[in-house]
Amino acid sequence: MFYAQILTLFPEFFTSPLSCSIPKRAIDGGMVSVDCIQIRDFALDKHHKVDDSPYGGGPGMVMKPEPVVAAIREARQRHPDTHVVMLTPSGTHFTQDRALEYVDRGHLTLLCGRYEGFDERICDYVDEQLSLGDYVLSGGEPAAMCVLDAVVRLLPGVLGSPESAVLDSFSEEGILDWPHYTRPEVFEGKRVPGILLSGDHAAIDAWRRVQSGERSMERSGKK
Repeated sequence: MFYAQILTLFPEFFTSPLSCSIPKRAIDGGMVSVDCIQIRDFALDKHHKVDDSPYGGGPGMVMKPEPVVAAIREARQRHPDTHVVMLTPSGTHFTQDRALEYVDRGHLTLLCGRYEGFDERICDYVDEQLSLGDYVLSGGEPAAMCVLDAVVRLLPGVLGSPESAVLDSFSEEGILDWPHYTRPEVFEGKRVPGILLSGDHAAIDAWRRVQSGERSMERSGKK
């Protein structure tokens, strides 16, 4: 079983995405266990304050180190071998290879930020800082769900067809999947490429490789 812990101020964010489709199938099938840990439970004051204004001035609020580090320690106490990942725009970019690495680890703790981000000292208590890309979200929860979904679908037995994960985009570094078609053969004047109707599997495989390479080059901006 793969174990995941999510440190968050909004555990309810994960209720819907974990209760449908592939994540639900994996959880119901006993292949994945997901626990949400409420960071606010570790606040030191009666108002459960988890943020404060930044030293030096500036807009917004910053997540305080005390409750966040206490939540991280709770996660490590529950699972000493867990790998703690901070979701932050300043982290390294998430890739399919990284998702495969997480599968091999067997346990993952995802730390979700809010407001203007984390007090920098929190970084000393995590194993890795991770970003989905060069943009800013309202919080780490959407990013954490994307990471978790990418990992869960790679677990053995989760997908209906074992080949699905193997043939996905990025299963080979930097390579996108080929174009897919299904019935009807003609839709609003647009026909399925004839090669896919030929029954010649060698020719179809060759066509798919060419299409995959061309799509990857085109969308990477390379000529």
